[in-house]
Amino acid sequence: MDGIVFYATERLDAVVEFYVERLDAEVRIEQPDCTILGYGDFRFGFCARESADTCGILTFVYPDRDAVDRAHERLSDVAREEPHGNPKYDIYQFFADDPEGRTVECQAFLGGVDL
Repeated sequence: MDGIVFYATERLDAVVEFYVERLDAEVRIEQPDCTILGYGDFRFGFCARESADTCGILTFVYPDRDAVDRAHERLSDVAREEPHGNPKYDIYQFFADDPEGRTVECQAFLGGVDL
């Protein structure tokens, strides 16, 4: 089975551009007021609305620390922190903000976890 997580947005074009240009997501489907993006098997969409959904975390999983570091370079102006190890979850990660303030996490599993 597949699924898609949707978020309402007040800034559809800017938000889509952020995920495509800075996080390497791909536009999968364009609809009249919604855009569905994909990053590997991760599907998420944004729909133009009068208010934005900004709760939750969009987590992008990378294969290793180097890929997380490269993501941090692309997001350095919106990153909340430097990449770091998180021993509780055995991950390497950092958090950033998208154009509407949604939390974006970039992480790699250190223990060889394969989703």
